[in-house]
Amino acid sequence: MTMGKIIFYEDRNFQGRSYECMSDCADMSSYMSRCHSCRVESGCFMVYDRPNYMGNQYFMRRGEYADYMSMFGWNNCIRSCRMIPMHRGSYRMRIYERENFGGQMHELMDDCDSIMDRYRMSNCMSCHVMDGHWLMYEQPHYRGRMYYFGPGEYRSFSNMGFSNMRFMSMRRIVDSYF
Repeated sequence: MTMGKIIFYEDRNFQGRSYECMSDCADMSSYMSRCHSCRVESGCFMVYDRPNYMGNQYFMRRGEYADYMSMFGWNNCIRSCRMIPMHRGSYRMRIYERENFGGQMHELMDDCDSIMDRYRMSNCMSCHVMDGHWLMYEQPHYRGRMYYFGPGEYRSFSNMGFSNMRFMSMRRIVDSYF
């Protein structure tokens, strides 16, 4: 299994104290008071601007992020991060028009750049990820805020704190990202 490694720096352009992370971290404030740049050496991570994997999130793959706050349009520093395990095999997710797997249902096995264009679906309020790891976006063509969904049942996006969110496109986190 591929190990992930991300290094956080206090200041922009990889300056100041650093903290190296190779797994999930629910609250980075115990390691550093601020974080303005980071470098992903291997693997993929979701980073969050609040502790306990809450708030805005962003997908990071291998690369350098010298000033991620202006890049993402964030006002807050990264406060928690989660390593995304690599998935080999097929991808499968069911999306539902309504909460608790109600209304129209469609099964996806590949990326979908617009549920409106592909399925004439204007809303997606619950989903069941059977295989793989997915990113869902609030706008078509993988734009706007993004959220990570691993295998599991997500019966109500509004109960998860996404009450004003509409997911309009979704993409698989595939091997080539690692």
